[in-house]
Amino acid sequence: TQGEIRRNGKVRVHHGDQVVYEGEISSLKREKDDVREVRVGFECGISFRNFSDVTAGDWVECFTVERM
Repeated sequence: TQGEIRRNGKVRVHHGDQVVYEGEISSLKREKDDVREVRVGFECGISFRNFSDVTAGDWVECFTVERM
C-alpha cells in the first residue's frame, strides 16, 4: 500500500499481529519480467526463499539492513 519492494531487501510476512516468516525474496516479477523493484501502485508477483505458506489476509513488510 506504500513504499516499494526491492528484490535485494529483506522481508517479513505477517499473519495478523504475528510474524510468520522473516527472510529473503527469491523472485520478484512485474507482468512477466524479472524486476529489481516494484513501487507503490503496481501489481507484482513475489516468492520467498524457503517459504510458501502465504494465506489470504497476510501482509508483507520489506526492509533493508544498513550498518553504520
